[in-house]
Amino acid sequence: MDKAGIAKLGDLNVSKIAKNGLLYTQTGTPYYASPEVWKDKPYDSKSDIWSLGCVIYEMTTLKPPFRADDMDGLYKKVIKGVYSKIG
Repeated sequence: MDKAGIAKLGDLNVSKIAKNGLLYTQTGTPYYASPEVWKDKPYDSKSDIWSLGCVIYEMTTLKPPFRADDMDGLYKKVIKGVYSKIG
């Protein structure tokens, strides 16, 4: 949040990194990764909307929507869309 009270969200999990003239995909927080990213499939702006939804969910509940003890468990929950309703 800046001095004017404007909140800015800068990372929605996936970015392109340029190295030696080539672009590489780099992922960030796995909690916000869309099913396409988890499956290493092509993705588009819909993945950004997914990630934004995850961020809004976490801002509302103070917990990420998908939680697990390990990456395999997290993968399975994201792929199935298993999360607790906001109550």
